[in-house]
Order: sequence, then structure tokens, then C-alpha cells
Amino acid sequence: MSRINTPTNQKLLTNVAVVRIKKAGKRFEIACYKNKVLSWRQGIEKDIDEVLQSHTLFANVSKGQTAKKEDIAKAFDGVTDQTEICKIILQKGDLQVSDKERVAQQGALFKDLATTLSNKCVNPDTKRPYSISMIEKAMKECHIAIKPNKSAKQQVRDTVLKLQASISIEIARMQVKLIFPVSCTKPMKKELSGISFEKEGTTDEGECVIIAFIDPGDYRNIEESIRSVTKGKGSMELLTLKEVIEEEETL
Repeated sequence: MSRINTPTNQKLLTNVAVVRIKKAGKRFEIACYKNKVLSWRQGIEKDIDEVLQSHTLFANVSKGQTAKKEDIAKAFDGVTDQTEICKIILQKGDLQVSDKERVAQQGALFKDLATTLSNKCVNPDTKRPYSISMIEKAMKECHIAIKPNKSAKQQVRDTVLKLQASISIEIARMQVKLIFPVSCTKPMKKELSGISFEKEGTTDEGECVIIAFIDPGDYRNIEESIRSVTKGKGSMELLTLKEVIEEEETL
């Protein structure tokens, strides 16, 4: 009998989602919990037992037909660990969903992406955020294609680039304070080239202080540059999570 895993608040072998792959002329299927497959692919869900209803490999899940051992060995180059094979199928296989389910999933992801963009982005000219409805309208006008295997967060940057053809939009910048020895000013400014400084000065202790707005995606690189250039004597402090005027943008 196959080993069955029942995640918290899940009923045994209900709400089944099938992921299918074809290798070496044979079809292999695994039984998963709906809404967990995409979470696994997006890196949100880490526990394989919360995704798989069974670690068994099937030739046909709906009929309960298990895959033959010789077919598995031939198709997966001798790999015998069925859990590892399940992971391969999870990542590379096709999730079997009805047209109705697919439309519902795409609609939910579209809404999630619009909400994320509304929270993270602003009009660079006014520093005001766009409403969710305005983002949705712009996404439709730009014919934004939602990628079902990626989370809304993972699609933000590519979507912003496409939306810029229709509206003035950018990811809201962070405000940071950089502090480092004056002796490191020249190499630090070289590392920070391309970043506009809001304020710059020196302290009585011989430290250079810079207030700047940066792209959130540059935060870790700048933090590492300060650590490397100053040999650990510099620091970066986050002042404002995002440069934004709370009143929503209007068209």
C-alpha cells in the first residue's frame, strides 16, 4: 500500500491535482493537493509532504494504476527514490487543470500582481501610488501576459518595464543613510555611481554621511560594497521603506 501524507486541515485523497510528465514513451502522474503545486514551484512551500498526497508514481491517478518499476527505471535513468522522482515531475510536469480552473487561477494571479504593483510602485513624477484599478486597466491595455509558474512578486520588475510604455511608473525607492570614514569617500562614491544623493556631509568624528534614495533591488549590493570598501567600518541604515506620497495618483 502506498504511503499517504495528510497535511494539516487536508482530507485524505480529496481535492486532487494531477501533475503529468511523459518520458521514454510512458506517462507518469503524481497526486498532489490543489493550490500546492504552484506554491512549490514558486518556492513558497518547502515541505514535499504538504504537496504530495502520495509518494507513489502512477501511470493513471484517476484509475489508481501505479507505474511499473521497469518503466520508472528506464525513464528516470535508474533513479529509484520515488520522492526525488516526484520532485522532478513537480518541477517539469504539466499540471492538469480544467479550463474553468485555469481561468480562475489566472484571474487571481492577475489581481494579486496588480495589488503588488500598487503597493510597491509609484508615479516617479508625483511620487504617488496608483490604485489597483488603475494598474489593472494599464495591464490590460499593455496586454500583460501572466506567467502561471511565477509568483506575483517574481513578475513585478518585468511587468513594470512593460507598463512604462503606457504609464509613468517605477518601483518606489528606499531612503537610506550611508555612514563611512572620510578616507573611504572616493572609493565609496565610485561604488555608488549612478545613485543620486539627497544630502551629503561630514561629522566631527571624521565620518562621511550620505542620504540617498535607492532601488530596493540594489540594497544588498550596496550593503556589501560598504562592508567591503570600508573593511567593516561603514554602515547603512534604512530610513524610509519607500519614497511615496500616500495620496493615490489620478489620471
